[in-house]
Amino acid sequence: MRKIAVAACACGGLVVAPAAAQAQAPVATASANAGSVDVRGEQTVQTNRIGECRLGQQDTGNSPGQTAGTTKYGKSESQCSRAADTGFATSMVRGQRFETGVLREYGGPTIKVRNYSARCDTSANGASGVVELSEVSGIEVPSSIPANHTVLVPGNDGTTVAKVVLNEMVVPEVADGSLTTHAMRIELFPEGGPAEGEIIVGTADCDPYGS
Repeated sequence: MRKIAVAACACGGLVVAPAAAQAQAPVATASANAGSVDVRGEQTVQTNRIGECRLGQQDTGNSPGQTAGTTKYGKSESQCSRAADTGFATSMVRGQRFETGVLREYGGPTIKVRNYSARCDTSANGASGVVELSEVSGIEVPSSIPANHTVLVPGNDGTTVAKVVLNEMVVPEVADGSLTTHAMRIELFPEGGPAEGEIIVGTADCDPYGS
């Protein structure tokens, strides 16, 4: 089994408030989920975040699997926690047997992932994320995936039916140390077409200064 592990970091760039504003120490936040579907075309297919954990609200989450149209998620579990000594937060999700055939009617492939995981950790320097993917099929995947690696998927007529982003690292336009990492995100017809929306696989986010 081929497994690809990749890491991302949103370090530095933290905004430090004046001393008077620091009387109340910030509390790190974190959440994770197996993914979600938001596809709009001839038919609309949407889900909530699957198997979500959210620190301080629901520290663990799980799903036996969920099907939305031609997209299937297998079993998943997520966990959010905060270290008692440091206050640093961690969120992570593991899932298996993701599959989507949403691109087939436009001439694209069925995309499958056997196993995936995403993790986000806060620290004194910001946040860092790690993603793992194994047995990806339907698209070409390099042996080492850089952050925000993008694959454009052509259809029968040569138009781009999807943009697939692996190891997606999302940070605010003005960096504040927070990070959201997606193991995979599939954006339908990024240049416009008969359908729109996105399918996300494996999300973990965290913010050292969440509140």
